[in-house]
Amino acid sequence: MSIDLPPEVLRCHRADAREPEGYRAALGDTRAHLLLTDPPYCLLTRRRKGGDERDPRAHKKIDRNPIVRFETVRDYRVFTEAWMTRAVSWLTPEAKLVIWTNLLGKEPITTVARGLGYTHLLGEYTWGKRTTDKNANEQLLRVYEVALVFSRTLPPTPGLGDLPTTWAVVSGYDDDAEAGRWGNHPHHKPFSVLEPLVRTYSRPGDTVLDSFAGSGSTPAAAIRLGRLPACMEIEPEWAERVTQRLRETAREHAPG
Repeated sequence: MSIDLPPEVLRCHRADAREPEGYRAALGDTRAHLLLTDPPYCLLTRRRKGGDERDPRAHKKIDRNPIVRFETVRDYRVFTEAWMTRAVSWLTPEAKLVIWTNLLGKEPITTVARGLGYTHLLGEYTWGKRTTDKNANEQLLRVYEVALVFSRTLPPTPGLGDLPTTWAVVSGYDDDAEAGRWGNHPHHKPFSVLEPLVRTYSRPGDTVLDSFAGSGSTPAAAIRLGRLPACMEIEPEWAERVTQRLRETAREHAPG
């Protein structure tokens, strides 16, 4: 399903998700109906001999953008509280939070979400990512990140005619051949991974907010499914790429 998109929504704003300016630029006077985002969650809890290059003065590994690292879970909780508090203030009351993370990020994200009133963890959406390893005729999958789904209230009991909720998907890193086209961002996700989340937790015409746009996979999926994208990205180069991607996606999926 496609909808006519105003030019102002086909832009990824260069902004820090912890500050108000990006939300104000992306949403104006409106509120988003879904927060679907993939924040940085590279947590380092130990040092490994011969590992990544470290800053000898700060005793921390040196970040190579767009990777952001946190030395402790506590550091990550502080970061999560800063951006999530800001983001939820731009959501409608019934909006769901769908946040990608890995094992170490689950506790900080869940703690902050519950503190903000999203007391119900509806479940974990699992991405089984295909690997290049094979065992005889079996295809091996690697699961190291999931999307946590939070709500302020419990959903109604499904009726007999209701479709079941999708909680797992199997896909390669670049099944849609979009990663290379848009810069091979390390956190790229193909459309097949994002489609069930967008369809389940938003409706056509809704606004989908992504505070960490990365390569623009989520806002591009929103456009393809007839939603309005609202996004920001702190890295100028990636914000520019996402803007170009959104405009091309809108042209490719224009009504008629």
